[in-house]
Amino acid sequence: MLGSARLVAFTATTDGARARAFYQDVLGLTLVADDDFAVVFDANGTQLRVTKLQEHAPQPFTVLGWDVADITATVKALTAKGVVFERYPGFEQDDLGLWSPPGSTGKIAWFKDPDGNLLSLQQF
Repeated sequence: MLGSARLVAFTATTDGARARAFYQDVLGLTLVADDDFAVVFDANGTQLRVTKLQEHAPQPFTVLGWDVADITATVKALTAKGVVFERYPGFEQDDLGLWSPPGSTGKIAWFKDPDGNLLSLQQF
């Protein structure tokens, strides 16, 4: 039923201006709208609504992720813009913070937005 419908993704912020700067200027998403309720971006054809809230508690799991063609180049570019990549005990991550799941040639890296929402990059 929804297989042909367009997906809309959501995350939250307590500071719309700060979220707008991060998603637009740091991550490079195209701004669609900024109103009293949300900052809305075009994330390569998927609408991302960063909902404006008075209070927000980030979830302990990844809420948004991007499948990138060159994760090493993407991590380096984001690091140059001030993004700090997460490190997790028990995960063998390289100097850039990239982790390869056991038995896989893929790589994953995690980072947080200014509201503490956990985001990820992957290359498989």
